[in-house]
Amino acid sequence: MNEVLMPKTRGRRKRTQVSRTNVPGQNTHLRVPYITRGIPTYDLLSNDALGRIEATADRILAEIGIELREDADAMRLYRDAGAQVTELTVESWNVKFEPGMLREILKTAPARFTQHARNPANTVEIGGDAMVFAPSYGSPFVMDLDNGRRYGTIADFENLVKLGQSSPWLHHSGGTICEPTDVAVNKRHLDMVYAHIRFSDRAFLGSITAPERAADSIEMCRILFGKRFVDENCVIMGNFNTTSPLVLDGVTTAGIRTYAEAGQGSIHLPFLLGGAVSPLTMAGSVAQGLAESMASCALTQLVRPGAPAVLAAFMSTMSLRSGSPTFGTPEPALGSLVMGQLARRLNLPLRCAGNFSTSKRPDGQAMQQSMMSMMSAVQGGANFILHSAGFLDGLLSMSYEKFVMDCDMAGALHAYLKGMEVTEDTLAFDALAQNGPGEHLFSTDHTLRHYQTAYWDSALNDDQPFETWSEQGEIDSAQRANARWKEILSTYEAPSLDSGIDEALLDFMARKKASMPDAWY
Repeated sequence: MNEVLMPKTRGRRKRTQVSRTNVPGQNTHLRVPYITRGIPTYDLLSNDALGRIEATADRILAEIGIELREDADAMRLYRDAGAQVTELTVESWNVKFEPGMLREILKTAPARFTQHARNPANTVEIGGDAMVFAPSYGSPFVMDLDNGRRYGTIADFENLVKLGQSSPWLHHSGGTICEPTDVAVNKRHLDMVYAHIRFSDRAFLGSITAPERAADSIEMCRILFGKRFVDENCVIMGNFNTTSPLVLDGVTTAGIRTYAEAGQGSIHLPFLLGGAVSPLTMAGSVAQGLAESMASCALTQLVRPGAPAVLAAFMSTMSLRSGSPTFGTPEPALGSLVMGQLARRLNLPLRCAGNFSTSKRPDGQAMQQSMMSMMSAVQGGANFILHSAGFLDGLLSMSYEKFVMDCDMAGALHAYLKGMEVTEDTLAFDALAQNGPGEHLFSTDHTLRHYQTAYWDSALNDDQPFETWSEQGEIDSAQRANARWKEILSTYEAPSLDSGIDEALLDFMARKKASMPDAWY
């Protein structure tokens, strides 16, 4: 094992042991480009209860409606499809949908689709029994044990892409892993997309902050994959938020239309904070989230029937004493289970939950909250799980240490989701019979055949006896994670990229940046 020297403690130098993550054969039997679920989903509610939630979502859409702002093209698409449109101002409309209308429109959306990666071995399937883990998304701050909490930079962004690429337990490069605040707002999307292309060979998300930035993201994919391939395949997705409660703003809908027109995928996510922008009761939040996501998803099919669309839910509670959001709590976990049932009834892929936490440190609170939330996505049947690694501080901070801790947990979930195989070999009668009663099984033929693949093997845990752990410096999990991410970055090698494509991407970026002055807000 490599060692990283830490400050002196109790008169001796503390040593952080870097875990043996690259041991030949370690967990290799679990490595896949995406997970194919080997366990059943957990169905929490009865059909009657689900029907009542769907009926309430229909009432919301038919009687209250969605407010659409500053996108007359989207308004006309909804109106021409049969929605009731009422003008509120010159640039805003109330749009109402008869019960069943959106479900009919959504029948053309694929239940499962492929998002291609530049390395075909990393191409993913989204929907059905396929499950994809992606890093966290959208934090303005980053943090680590050495430098504390600070605004993210493009160097941090690149580092986090590299950490994701290096983990065998993530399947997707994600999107805005952190905000690179040292690059102008109107230009940073170019650097972020380039970082995903240059430092990862996995699928990724593009920009959604303005329709022209969405178009730039797609154009960079045309340079990478070729125009014809992009025209015929999904190679990029946008992650879009509704403005809850019950608002679709024009920047969002124009971005959705941009991705859909190009045949690219989009995720449609209400960010629901119970008691603030959604009912504090979970059934009400689920009904509202279903209504908002359906209305957003349906726009893709009005633009281009068959364009990939992902139903989504991001539910959180709040501290009703302080008004602070709380993440990783049990009630939204139940909501995620129900969203899984509703998505299956709609025959749409689902994005929900992730490794959520409001902890300010990669500590016990962080991992307890994360597991509560992440397991709900896994058990509920989510297909695309954003925020699988790094989420801390209520999504305000991306943590280097928690990133690798979450990746280790994701590895354990690969083993969990594989399920249990029952065969003559796994029943292992011969293992017991070989030496008989009272004899250990260490040297049996069965043990020797399976010992390398029988159990998931953590890359980060310390499972040694207390005395050994104490002698080695009493290093906790956050300190081990700190050493681990440094080791990963020190040994990282970028996947190869055709030099002609790289030059074309850099030229495109240079011309785009030169065409406009910097904007910082």
